[in-house]
Amino acid sequence: MGWHALLSLLVLLCAAFLAHRHWPVIAAGAARLTHADRGWLLVATAATLATWACSALAQQGAVPEPLPAGRLVAVQFAAASANHVLPSGLGAGAVNLRFLTRCGLPLPRSATALAVKACAGTVVRALLIGGLALACPGALRPPRPAASAWTVAGWAAAAVAVAVAAALLARPLRRAVRCVLRDVRAVHELPARAAALWGGSLAFAALHATVVIAVGQAVGLPLSPARVALVYLAASSAAVLLPTPGGLGSLDAALALALTLAGAPGDAAASTVLGYRLLTVWLPLIPGLVALGVLIRRRVL
Repeated sequence: MGWHALLSLLVLLCAAFLAHRHWPVIAAGAARLTHADRGWLLVATAATLATWACSALAQQGAVPEPLPAGRLVAVQFAAASANHVLPSGLGAGAVNLRFLTRCGLPLPRSATALAVKACAGTVVRALLIGGLALACPGALRPPRPAASAWTVAGWAAAAVAVAVAAALLARPLRRAVRCVLRDVRAVHELPARAAALWGGSLAFAALHATVVIAVGQAVGLPLSPARVALVYLAASSAAVLLPTPGGLGSLDAALALALTLAGAPGDAAASTVLGYRLLTVWLPLIPGLVALGVLIRRRVL
């Protein structure tokens, strides 16, 4: 936790530095957002609301036992807010883990159910990125920094760290993978549960991409919807490597950079990122924390 908090603080400081350096572009993006098309913003809002229901559907699909539907959706709403105040993934994971154990699932099975849902989401994102990359050739063109001694040393250090971590965690990872595969087989023995798992995971990723597309249309982003979806999925997947609370700083910078590299003007890219984060993070944050408190008080969590 200490190293995780230090890394999160470092990423936030870097994001604050970048925001200060590019403040005129951010200010222009905010001004552009105030004149956005209200109809497209309503579409983005509706897509945001639907993401919590899809997350609940995917979580239900990850366990064979039926869960209370209304409480499950409320838990996903509260978990999203908890995820924005704790290091990435820990908030939502802790809330869902507590809910599943309250529903009578043993702790190991609850943790495995979260892993099953996470694996399904990762596979769905990879398939969507692959399909959209084929439909939009040349859309993902990462910058090519000049090679230097520091760059080579950094990549070498990262490779050594990954190799050491893999060696140390090989046995626990094998046990965890076996548990996840066992639960995946159990879920797929029930076609309705498998459809809920994969359908909910697909809809969740697609709806988040729809929010970005709708906000981009509202502010006049000059990119096709397929290209915007591809850029969002790639940027959000890359931002996971820098696990700040709710992707704060890492996702914002990655998405803005990806949109700019795809051909969007700087102010339109900044406006799209601001609108997406406003709808998915800042507006639901306080209501989600209130819902979290109510669920705890009622012993749902």
